[in-house]
Amino acid sequence: MFSSLLTHISTLFKSKPTSQQSNKTPNRSTSKTKFEKSNYSSRTSSSKESSPRTDEFTSSTHSPKKKPNNHSKSSVRTEYTPSAASPPPVYKKKKMPTDWEIPKFSREAAEDHLFQDYDLAPQVLKALLEDLKFKKCSPIQALAIPPILDNKDLAGKAQTGTGKTAVFIIAVLQAYLKEQPKRQLNQPFALAIAPTRELAMQIARDAESMSLYTNLRTVAVYGGMDYNRQRTLLQSGCDFVVATPGRLIDYLHQNVLDLSAMKIMIIDEADRMLDMGFIPDVKRIMSMTPKPENRQTMLFSATLSHDIMNLASRWMRSNPTILEVEPEHILAEGINETIYACTSHEKFPILLWTLKNEDCERVIIFRNRRRDVEYLHDKLQQYDIPNGMLSGDVDQKKRMRILEDFRNGTLKIIVATDVAARGIHVDNVTHVFNYDLPYEANDYVHRVGRTARAGHKGRAISFASEDCAFIIPDIEEFIERPLPITQATDEMLVLPKPTNAFHSSKRPSTSAPARGKNNSRPSSRDNSNRSRSSFSHQR
Repeated sequence: MFSSLLTHISTLFKSKPTSQQSNKTPNRSTSKTKFEKSNYSSRTSSSKESSPRTDEFTSSTHSPKKKPNNHSKSSVRTEYTPSAASPPPVYKKKKMPTDWEIPKFSREAAEDHLFQDYDLAPQVLKALLEDLKFKKCSPIQALAIPPILDNKDLAGKAQTGTGKTAVFIIAVLQAYLKEQPKRQLNQPFALAIAPTRELAMQIARDAESMSLYTNLRTVAVYGGMDYNRQRTLLQSGCDFVVATPGRLIDYLHQNVLDLSAMKIMIIDEADRMLDMGFIPDVKRIMSMTPKPENRQTMLFSATLSHDIMNLASRWMRSNPTILEVEPEHILAEGINETIYACTSHEKFPILLWTLKNEDCERVIIFRNRRRDVEYLHDKLQQYDIPNGMLSGDVDQKKRMRILEDFRNGTLKIIVATDVAARGIHVDNVTHVFNYDLPYEANDYVHRVGRTARAGHKGRAISFASEDCAFIIPDIEEFIERPLPITQATDEMLVLPKPTNAFHSSKRPSTSAPARGKNNSRPSSRDNSNRSRSSFSHQR
């Protein structure tokens, strides 16, 4: 199958007409897409005046300098600007009703596991069933909840979107409700370590929503935000700390935080920790915690490799519970996958056609490099399709506002790298695009897992072009089945004219090389990728 795919791609260069040669280009001057009719237009001056925030992020950092307006009103640029007044929601604690009874749900299938089947505290069940509308356990939840309730250590192989976060938060809440408090204010009951700031924020958000009927105090600790404010929150009292390794070590060395009374240790996405070089920092953190026999330790990873299990053996008690989700559950149910065999120049027309003709309510578009994220972000602006950009080049405060706008529906499309999107746990993501297929097979699963969460349906669309199709055999081996590869129709390959001439792209991209005297040479950090895209440039 893979050889036939490569053969097809090679023939596309000879047989496919270019968008300029096609006479099927639709007239977009008299019609607007649903994205142009949305409420993504630039913020008005009145909205800025009413905003309590007045920092430099009230306007896009990627907006071009103002030029004399020689264009008609129809070409005025409409660009998404992160909301200046969209702080994360505050989950206010609620009083647990004394007369609340556990509701009874019918099983859709005999093998379904319900949260009511386990001995969970009423405070936990009420938040899960009534506030968060959980109905049944996911496969990893059904396997993991019994051992964690028995205070056993756990090493779980679980992908993004499988519900693993709820597993360890349930463990923390159940143990916390049984605790006899003997801790100081700066001595947390539980600690969770995550590889990225976005993931740490998402775990903290989930913990707050699941602990509505308890007194659990959750504090998120990560870089890029107010150092003294986080310090004050830790010193004011913390039960559950969710942190990235670097910032946490800073506070530990300053004795702001004391882990000696900790009872539960959680390491999330251990494989990513290993890939990003955080394991030495994690080892230093673990050396400051109680001995393994005096705490419960849970580790979750996309793969339970030899290196991961070696680390688990050092940090856990003997004979931990090891769980692996069955291969058929590697990808969440409800994902409709499509792989388009195309050239690199056909990606953008297919993307535009899909955004216009499918019900794209929340969309994540993945690219492999930060400069390519910015290129596609600007390219979509040319077609009056506002979108947010998430990469390491975007300031942390602005990234937080973009994520919040994406969650509340103000923003419908984001273009992101893998690391920046690591903490995007948003329900109702309808479409995930692999504009560039990832370099690692397990990253494909992480990306696709952003859709079809919590029992919803979703679309995962990938472009198998000449510069990244080499990863397809590895992906098929990893998910243990062939990918559904197809071809785009002729109408999908027609590239319409840009509707916003005022907005011009600034950087070249390997999938759409710029031409002219200003075309810059690839930087040294891109040398490793030249071989993958050389065929595209040689055209």
